[in-house]
Amino acid sequence: MPPGPPPSASEPEGGLRPSADGSAAPAGATSEIRHAVPLAVAAALVGVVSLLTTVFVAHVLTKRGYGTLVILLAIFLVVSLPGSAILVGVVRRVSSWDAAGLRERVRPWVARVHRSGEAAIVGLAVFSWLIRVPIAHGLNLPGPSGVAEILIAGGFWINVSIDRGLLQVRRSYTAVSTNLVLEAVTRCALTLALADELGVEGAALGLLIAEAVTAGHARLMAMRSLDRADAVAGTAAGARTAALPDPQSMPEMGVEAAGGALSMAVHGGRDLAADVFAALGSLAILALMQNTDVLFLGSKVPGHSGAYAAISVPAKALVFGSLVLVNYLLPEATIRHQRGSHALRQLGYTLLVLAVPCGTLLALSAAVPHRMLSIVFGHKYTDASSAFSTLVLAMVLLSVTVVLTVYLLGVGWRWVLLVLTVGEGALAAAMNGAGGGYRSTARGDLAVQAGLVAAMVVCFVIVHHRGGRRRGEKAALSGPGLPDTPFPSAGG
Repeated sequence: MPPGPPPSASEPEGGLRPSADGSAAPAGATSEIRHAVPLAVAAALVGVVSLLTTVFVAHVLTKRGYGTLVILLAIFLVVSLPGSAILVGVVRRVSSWDAAGLRERVRPWVARVHRSGEAAIVGLAVFSWLIRVPIAHGLNLPGPSGVAEILIAGGFWINVSIDRGLLQVRRSYTAVSTNLVLEAVTRCALTLALADELGVEGAALGLLIAEAVTAGHARLMAMRSLDRADAVAGTAAGARTAALPDPQSMPEMGVEAAGGALSMAVHGGRDLAADVFAALGSLAILALMQNTDVLFLGSKVPGHSGAYAAISVPAKALVFGSLVLVNYLLPEATIRHQRGSHALRQLGYTLLVLAVPCGTLLALSAAVPHRMLSIVFGHKYTDASSAFSTLVLAMVLLSVTVVLTVYLLGVGWRWVLLVLTVGEGALAAAMNGAGGGYRSTARGDLAVQAGLVAAMVVCFVIVHHRGGRRRGEKAALSGPGLPDTPFPSAGG
């Protein structure tokens, strides 16, 4: 598909046109699909590059060195996890201010967040250097090499998440996709090159440099996106003001209703903290659910862990792909919710794109599981082939749960954290009772994932129904005397 024309002051990136309130409105279903495609392509590229990195690094490092790197990467995932939660908070706060006509608050707040992030990186670097030896000793690593670099890289990734959130809320999906691919490619190249020269510390250093480069690119793209949004808002401000009726002629009840709606839309400090906490807890549980089966099987029958890992790695790549695709769904759900609408069509697009890799892998795992595993991993890793399709189906359902979770977080339904907590408890119990067998572990995982996705669908239907009822009540309260767009701020 050929690229579209570059965004201009009248049409910002993402296929959007300025609406009466100065915000960007979707240009149509075709444009929405076209701008969701870059993230789908990015998800595929990131998955392939990450797999290649894993395979190639295993050949560059020694067996002990590769095991050490795996532990360091687990530390990186733990340290960087708050970044995904902060991204949700950024999208919800900025979209709320946009919907309330308080766009002038965005830049000062972003500047403060950036300064705080930069100061945190410096503090983290000093702290990481001081605690690198105790961490290495506590994790039984051969030495402290790479510990500080991995911790600092996690800090950079959190800063990347801030700017990706800004890009998402401005619907700059091409820039987000480019940044994701840049991160994967630089990680692969630098990790392999430096690991070949410096071993584990080189691999960690390569990851750190890659995250620093990614952070610089994300910051540049985010600032450009904000500049474009400000230009669009400036050109639409006059039309928006002219479209507003005279306040003296508005019914008293209508003015009060509009003021109440505006005050409810403003996103305060407590709202931000609650959003970040709910997102952090939800994403942490989803990450745990990806690996609960591996942890229990490895602890009960360590000899089965290698063969089970062979079916686990490709199956769980589907979940990572869904986490890339929701970079499109999160802002769409949040922005439309703030405007009193919904993102069911965008949810459908996300699930439709996700169905392609899910269906392909499910078909291969069911038709030729043994051959597929022997080609990719070798004949010694085919013992769990009989459980391959079952585990893939379980991860397909978990991917749907990820998509619905992000949608619900986008509309501010924080009870999703409780639903996921119950699901993880059920999964832990099922894995404990599986006894470490290949089939029993995969079947237990599938049963729990099926129950969880059913519960998530019920929650989604209830939340959507309540949202539709509130939109109807708001429309009835507003009456014909009120404009559809929010009032401009004092500085607007």
